[in-house]
Amino acid sequence: MLSNHLQNGIETARLVWSRLPSSEEGERTEIELPSHSRGAESLDYEVIENYAYREAQAQRGKLWVSYYVVLKWLFSLIIGIGTGLAAVFINLAVENFSGWKYAATFSIIQHSYFVGFLVYILFNLGLVFSSVYIVTKFAPAAAGSGIPEIKGYLNGVDTPGILLFRTLIGKVFGSIGSVGGGLALGKEGPLVHTGACIASLLGQGGSKRYHLSSKWVRVFESDRDRRDLVTCGCAAGVAAAFRAPVGGVLFALEEVTSWWRSQLMWRVFFTSAVVAVVVRSAMNWCKSGKCGHFGSGGFIIWDISGGQEDYSFQELLPMAIIGVIGGLLGALFNQLTLFITSWRRKYLHKKGNRIKILEVCIISLVTSVISFGLPLLRRCSACPDSEMSPGIECPRPPGTDGNFVNFYCAKDSEYNDLATIFFNTQDDAIRNLFSAKTFHEYSAQSLVIFLVMFYSLAVVTFGTAVPAGQFVPGIMIGSTYGRLVGMLVVKFYRKLNVEEGTYALLGAASFLGGSMRMTVSLCVIMVEITNNLKLLPLIMLVLLISKAVGDFFNKGLYEEQAQLRGIPLLESRPKLYMRNMTAKEASKNQKVVSFPRVVKVGNIVSVLRSNKHNGYPVVDQGQNGETLVIGLILRSHLLVLLQSKMDFQNSPFPCDMRGINRHNFSDFVKPVSSKGMSIEEIHLTEDELELYLDLAPFLNPSPYIVPEDMSLAKVYNLFRQLGLRHIFVVPRPSRVIGLITRKDLLLEERDHSATTELQSTSHPLLDSLLNQE
Repeated sequence: MLSNHLQNGIETARLVWSRLPSSEEGERTEIELPSHSRGAESLDYEVIENYAYREAQAQRGKLWVSYYVVLKWLFSLIIGIGTGLAAVFINLAVENFSGWKYAATFSIIQHSYFVGFLVYILFNLGLVFSSVYIVTKFAPAAAGSGIPEIKGYLNGVDTPGILLFRTLIGKVFGSIGSVGGGLALGKEGPLVHTGACIASLLGQGGSKRYHLSSKWVRVFESDRDRRDLVTCGCAAGVAAAFRAPVGGVLFALEEVTSWWRSQLMWRVFFTSAVVAVVVRSAMNWCKSGKCGHFGSGGFIIWDISGGQEDYSFQELLPMAIIGVIGGLLGALFNQLTLFITSWRRKYLHKKGNRIKILEVCIISLVTSVISFGLPLLRRCSACPDSEMSPGIECPRPPGTDGNFVNFYCAKDSEYNDLATIFFNTQDDAIRNLFSAKTFHEYSAQSLVIFLVMFYSLAVVTFGTAVPAGQFVPGIMIGSTYGRLVGMLVVKFYRKLNVEEGTYALLGAASFLGGSMRMTVSLCVIMVEITNNLKLLPLIMLVLLISKAVGDFFNKGLYEEQAQLRGIPLLESRPKLYMRNMTAKEASKNQKVVSFPRVVKVGNIVSVLRSNKHNGYPVVDQGQNGETLVIGLILRSHLLVLLQSKMDFQNSPFPCDMRGINRHNFSDFVKPVSSKGMSIEEIHLTEDELELYLDLAPFLNPSPYIVPEDMSLAKVYNLFRQLGLRHIFVVPRPSRVIGLITRKDLLLEERDHSATTELQSTSHPLLDSLLNQE
C-alpha cells in the first residue's frame, strides 16, 4: 500500500545525528534508530472530517468565524512585532559586546599587544562558551541555523523540539554568544528559526510548561493553520535579518514552503511590513545614542548607491567569471560542510556534551589566534591623501566601526588592511568591502589570505553545537573574491568608473547562489540591502550562472543538511523513474494493516505495539457482504480513545453516532513539535482489553484515493501539493457515478447565472399578462 510505503519512508529516515528535546516537558533522548524511537513524523495537513470535526463546524457561527479571521491577522501583527524586537535585541547585544571587546582590546594594545591578545581571546571564549553551554544544557534543538528543520516542518515533517519555548530562548541568547564571540557564523539563519518559534508558540496558545498560555487564543487546532503561522514567522525572520520585507516574502515562497496560496501571501506580506516598521523605528531611536556601541553597524544595510553608476559590455565577462567562481566555491563549501558535519556527528558528538563544548572552545581559540595574529604579520599602508579622498577618516579611532584600522603600525598615519577586515563585526567588514571610492584600500595578498582563512573557518565552524547562520559568512567569502576580481578589472581595463565594491557585491551574490541555490528571493534581498536597483541585471546574471554551476555538482546547502539530519524532504519535482512506476508497484512490498469498524480494544493495542504505522484503513461489510473501505483512522486518534476509555462498549455492534458527543475536536490535537502520546504510556486492565470500540465516529470518511495503475509521478505531485500524509491505493473502480468539471465547482456563479436567465425570460410573460388584464 502506498500510504504505508510513504509513511514508512518517513518514519525510517535516519536521525542518527539529531539530539533534540522530546517534548514540552523537557525530556531528552539521543535518537539512534528511528525504528526504535518516536522521532520525526509527518504532519496532518489534510482536514480530518470526522464526526467531532463536523460537530465543531456546525456549532461555529458567523461570530466565531469573524473572531478566527481577526485572530489570524492579529497573530500576524504580533509575529512581526515579536520577531522585529528579537532582531533588535540580538543586534544590540552583538554590537555592544563586539564594541566593548574591540574598545578594550585597542585600549590595552597601546601598552602591550600580548595582554591585549589575552583579553581578546578571553572575551571571545567567554561569549562562545555561554552560547554552547546554553545549547547543550538547555536547548539542543537550537544548534545550527534551524532552516533545514523549518523547511522540513513546512514540507510536512515534524522534528520534535524545534519549535519549543526553550528552543526560542536558546536561539536568541546562543546567537548573541556565537556571533559576538567572533566565530565565522551569522545570525540570519537563527533569526528565521526565531520567527518560526514565535509563530508556533502563538499558534498553540503559548507554552503550558512555563505558564504562558491562554485558552482564548488556542483556536488554531490543525497543522494546516499552524503551518501558515510558521510561514509568516520565516518571512519575518528574513525581513528582520536583512531589513528586506519583500525578500522575506519571496524567501518563504521560494525556499522553505512547499504549499502556497494567495490568502497566505497577504498575511506574510503584512507580517514582513510590520517587521520593517519595527526595525526602522528601532534604528531611528538608536541614532540618538541610546544604544551604546550600536551605531551605523548592526542591522545589515550596505548602501552602495553612490558607487558605480553603469557598466560596459567588456565587464560582462569578468562578471560571468565571478558567477562561475561562486558556483564552484559554493558547491565545494556544501560538500566540505557535509563531510565534516557527518564525521563530527558520527565520531565526536556521540561522546557527549563535554566534547561538544570542548570542540567549540577550541574553534574559538583558533579563530581568535588567526584574527589577531595574521594582521601582525602584515605591513601597514599609508593612509590616502585627504585632498584626493575627502571625507575619509584614516586611521579611524580605535574601537569604532569603519575602514582603515591602525593596528601594529609604526606611524599614526598608517593603517592595516587585514586588520580592517578582521577587527570588525562581520556586518562592518562587509560594509568596508562593499565601500565605493576606496581604490587600493586592500592589497590582493591580504584579500587572498583572508579568503583562505575565513573560508576554512566557516567550513569547520558550521555544524558545531551553537546557533549558526550562513548568510553573512557567505557574503563575506563572496565579497572577498569579488573584490579581488574587481581589482583585476580596474588594473586591466584602467577605467575610472569601475568600482571594486560593485564586484564585491556580485561576488557575495554569486557565492550565496552557488551554496544556497536561491535565485529570486536572493536577488531581491541583495537589491534591498544595497539600495541599488541599477545592479539588478548584474545580480541576476551572476545568480543564474552560479546556481547552474553549483547544481552540476550537488544539492543546495539546506537540502544537504536536511538529508544529513534525516529529514525526508519531498522535492518540487518527482524523480524520473517515478514516471515508469505505478502506485501498485510502489506499495506492493507493504502489508496493509486495517481495522474493522467495531474492533476489540485488545486487538487495537496489539496492532499498535506490533508496528509503527500512523494511519490504518477501516473496513466494514456492505449489504451484500462485500468488504468496503469506510475511512482512515490515525494512530494518534486511537491513542486518545484508548487513553480516555469513554467510548469503550460491551456490544460488538455499531453504535448510534447521533448520540455520541463525548469528545471535542480539540481532544485530538497533537501538541506542537512534540512526540505526543505512545502506546507504552497507556495502561489497560484485562477487562478493558475485552471491550469493543466503534471507530466510525472518529475516522476520516473521505481520505484521498488513487487507482492502482496511476503513475507514481502523479501520486508524488498529489501528495506534495496537497500536503498529504496518507493515500489509499485501490483497484480500478467498476463504475462512475458522476463527473465533476470546473463549472460544478463554481456553484454560486452557476446559481446566479440561472437566476438572471430566469428573470430575463420571465419579464416578457409578465408584460403580456399585464397587457391582457
